[in-house]
Amino acid sequence: MASRSLVCLIAFVLLALATTASSQLCPDFYDKSCPVALSTIKWVVEAAVNKEPRMAASLLRLHFHDCFVNGCDGSILLDPTSTIDSEKNAVPNLNSVRGFKVVDNIKSEVDKACGSSVVSCADILAIAARDSVVLQGGPTWEVQLGRRDSTTASRTTANTAIPSPLSDLPALIDNFKNQGLDETDLVALSGGHTIGYARCLAFRNRIYNDTNIDSEFADSLKCECPSSGGDSNLAPLDPTTESFDMEYFRNLVEKKGLLHSDQALFNGGSTDALVEKYSSDAIAFSNAFAKSMVKMGNIKPLTGNEGEIRLNCRKVN
Repeated sequence: MASRSLVCLIAFVLLALATTASSQLCPDFYDKSCPVALSTIKWVVEAAVNKEPRMAASLLRLHFHDCFVNGCDGSILLDPTSTIDSEKNAVPNLNSVRGFKVVDNIKSEVDKACGSSVVSCADILAIAARDSVVLQGGPTWEVQLGRRDSTTASRTTANTAIPSPLSDLPALIDNFKNQGLDETDLVALSGGHTIGYARCLAFRNRIYNDTNIDSEFADSLKCECPSSGGDSNLAPLDPTTESFDMEYFRNLVEKKGLLHSDQALFNGGSTDALVEKYSSDAIAFSNAFAKSMVKMGNIKPLTGNEGEIRLNCRKVN
């Protein structure tokens, strides 16, 4: 019986020969070309998160925002040029997504360790997201690998495809469905908000105008987020922002979701039961989150001869 590494190698060859790339990825993709790739990425992520714990959420978010725009292809990392309409300038990303220097450092170190540029920027995002979650006490999973990097970006698609913090449940369900993700994926992946922060601009309308919010919770945020000004002021997405736990879901049950789109998951709709389940069952949440991260990571990857392996994650070769 062929080993998994041999199966992976065969799959890679078949992908390279195919006229259209398959979406099949493989956890052992770098075992031959660079056995130290994953361990190198891990230690760079560890150093970055130890220096700034918030970086864990930022790296997780980069992967999410990448995958929702034409698939997990590293397009979010591309800087603007005369031919690249950078996704960094899209409304959901501008002055919000971060961690690009950490990704640059990972790319530099992994290329040095491998002896050449064999690890794609898209795969770096997927691995860094997993490692970040683990560092904050969350679940681990086997990252599927073999993505290649896009040579294009789409600010327009980023503006429409990335879920808005103002979305209601039907819009969220449709948004995830467009990516091949179901309601379980929606709730589980939203649980990533158990770490990290949001800007006042994203939750101001909720704390001043929403009715499905705990009044004391809303009042507690108004100093950090006045009715005007302070758009970039931050508030934690849940009280234990550096711990990957169930507090996010417990907050929703208590009407203390920070974002309108968070609370939409527990507001009398079809996702209420899942929120209640994850608020009291850590194992169920961890398992669902890991499964949904793998599923999200398989959204329209470039494989075989499609795309390229960027030498610099910020620009095409």
